[in-house]
Amino acid sequence: MRGNEVIGILFAYVHEERVRELTQNRVMASIPFGGRYRLVDFPLSNMVNSGMNKVGVITEENYQSLMDHLGSGKAWNLSRKSEGLYMLPPFGADTRRTDGKIESLASIMRFLQNSHEEYVLLSDCDTVMNIDYRDVFKFHTEKQADITVIYRHGMSPDTDKNVVYTVDPEGVVRDMLIKRGSDADCNYAVGMRLMKRDLLINLVQDCMSRNLSDFDRDLMQRNLGDLRICGYEYTGAAYTITSFSSYFNANMALMDPKVRSSLFIPDHPIYTKVRDEMPARYGLGSSASNSIIADGCIIDGEVENCILFRGVKVKKGAKLKNCVIMQNCVIGENTKLDYVVADKNVTFADNRTMAGYQTYPVYVAKGGQV
Repeated sequence: MRGNEVIGILFAYVHEERVRELTQNRVMASIPFGGRYRLVDFPLSNMVNSGMNKVGVITEENYQSLMDHLGSGKAWNLSRKSEGLYMLPPFGADTRRTDGKIESLASIMRFLQNSHEEYVLLSDCDTVMNIDYRDVFKFHTEKQADITVIYRHGMSPDTDKNVVYTVDPEGVVRDMLIKRGSDADCNYAVGMRLMKRDLLINLVQDCMSRNLSDFDRDLMQRNLGDLRICGYEYTGAAYTITSFSSYFNANMALMDPKVRSSLFIPDHPIYTKVRDEMPARYGLGSSASNSIIADGCIIDGEVENCILFRGVKVKKGAKLKNCVIMQNCVIGENTKLDYVVADKNVTFADNRTMAGYQTYPVYVAKGGQV
């Protein structure tokens, strides 16, 4: 199996309710991450690096920022005459919102049926990881699997819905549990599945005819005994965004060089929309330590253990510590921030003080005036 035999399908909207602070005006896939990226950059780059040249992005609402970010797909080498990047907005089949992944797939049924690739790779956009899908393709072929799911072993995220697999030594999934809360020492799903396109079409049509809408319970778990479902264990660094706190911690994890080296691999790069801005400028008396500072920033104060996105201005006397400051924010003179996440275009006036805690960072909404 080669990458050009696989269609990529990205669910841009799933699990938005878990980080409602950040998805009030955007989809899950367009949440900013790591100083210059969006969450969609990771699964999309993984697909392109694995040889896939046709990717569809399923959206529902608030997808304007995602469309602006992806554009024609040029940054991912998906702006081409044949195949490339496809935006799949809602209401593709009828005039109502979709209710879960099965209805989303049903709404793009014509896109699936008109495609000629043999396989489909389905992926959520809420996990930050750098995976080579060619290893998954090889595993799927060797195991002669009907469906291959990607999982990690360890402590599962503390969410309202976790998919946990029992995998035998041959890599075959023998049992599948859907449960609430976190479990230690288990095989938990990361929202990625590979199967034949014809099989997916048949399964989705069967579920729709029976009024079944839950992908994991009605499509996967219900057919566990009839299909050969295999599990591919991913052992690299991965961060699933399951809450606002987990988003903050995932950003802070980038301060560790080992994490950065496992997520940003020179031979397997993460692509993003390019903005031609000047390098960050540091004024006299400014200081920056253990921080990721994007281009276009102007630093005249002190920055420690922070992630600053493009175009952030830190004025004289300001002190930032353990913060995630998004694009085009302005930090006033003598303002002190600790454990703060500021969305885009936030302005902090002079002489302000704001502090949260590691397990409860303070969030300032987009365009706020503090």
